[in-house]
Amino acid sequence: MSFFKTPLIGLKADSFRHPLDLEATRALKQIPGIDMLVRNWLGPMAEQVFYVENIASSVLVGEKQLPDLHKLLLDACKILDIDPPQLYVRQHPAPNAYTFAVRGKQPFVVLHTSLIDMLTPEEIQAVIAHELGHLKCDHSVYLTPVNLLILAAAIVPNVGTFVAQAIQAQLLEWVRCAEFTCDRAALLATQDPKVVMSVLMKLAGGSPTLAPQLNLDAFVAQARAYDDISKTELGEMVKAARTAQLTHPVPVLRAREIDRWASSTEYQTLLQSHGLKSTNNEVAPKGGWRNW
Repeated sequence: MSFFKTPLIGLKADSFRHPLDLEATRALKQIPGIDMLVRNWLGPMAEQVFYVENIASSVLVGEKQLPDLHKLLLDACKILDIDPPQLYVRQHPAPNAYTFAVRGKQPFVVLHTSLIDMLTPEEIQAVIAHELGHLKCDHSVYLTPVNLLILAAAIVPNVGTFVAQAIQAQLLEWVRCAEFTCDRAALLATQDPKVVMSVLMKLAGGSPTLAPQLNLDAFVAQARAYDDISKTELGEMVKAARTAQLTHPVPVLRAREIDRWASSTEYQTLLQSHGLKSTNNEVAPKGGWRNW
């Protein structure tokens, strides 16, 4: 069945944040000056560094440069109701995509060539939308000061190191939940959970050669085995040790989470409130960009 994806005009980041991401972000917003510190001082400096690196070592996507990718970006931005950042393609053997998650003067998204080679256009759009989710949520506005706090605490002997480690553990848990948030952004943009889960499957064990043989249903079934690990005390300890220092949840867990959210009342209500309609898999021409 084909359908067009109605732009989610007025979409707020908090409407699709993972609960822990939402809780942590709201707490940090209560700290006076944190937003101004990052946006007016740390953010512009980091953006300038990234801009020089991107413009020197990557290809800037636009109407006349890789126009198909440019259209994927614009469509995803319109659906998520966010101004389009600069999109760069960078030659790199490790499949990855990233952004500096602050909507400043020069927001950007970078895609590695090896990632593009492995994915379909719809899956590439899901990756772009995931990075747009970081921008929409301004994750770096709140992550940057916490990282600075960890560095400052670590300088203090003994107690400082303990405090830094405790903060870092909490930070990593938050960072992992922020990835769940951005997987939700990818789902909102594609409005097809199979597309998002297929990306995760390919990141876990895909390649251009293997892609035609990969089975999404079998991959999603792996999550059940992963859940079974938690049923024993030893299994839970191994699982916790395995994930404690990760910045991203393991792919099967991300696939399970997006599958669950796609079936949730929260997700269905969010789409229905913006009027999802059946048509030809195009973005409906409804309104322009919002100013932020």
